[in-house]
Amino acid sequence: MNERLRKLRKTLDLTQREFGERIGVKGNTIAQYELGRNEPIDAVLSLICREFNVNEDWLRNGGSDEDMFIKLSEDEELAMYTQMLLDSTDDIMADMIKDFIVVYEKLDNDSKQVLKNVAKSLLDKANNK
Repeated sequence: MNERLRKLRKTLDLTQREFGERIGVKGNTIAQYELGRNEPIDAVLSLICREFNVNEDWLRNGGSDEDMFIKLSEDEELAMYTQMLLDSTDDIMADMIKDFIVVYEKLDNDSKQVLKNVAKSLLDKANNK
């Protein structure tokens, strides 16, 4: 399990400290798990699975890396990203996105449509490169 924990953390591009903070343990505790010196208790495994949308069977027993995460519907994935955005406190990009959403919701319908058209045009241009 120690190798899967390390693989998960690196896949999420988090330091041991950042990973630990997300589940309420110290970075050193994560280091001990990854080294195999300690094994996380069931409650910690449940927190990891819930916080990072990890497939518990993969975490406990291994398997293909494509089984690392629970497959979400588009709505579930959007809800997860929205919650992550709302939870972020010191991320400049997240703050910009939040500000954009607030401004967008204050626009009249015609202005919203103009923004949608601009965004669609930019996406189409990016996809054609």
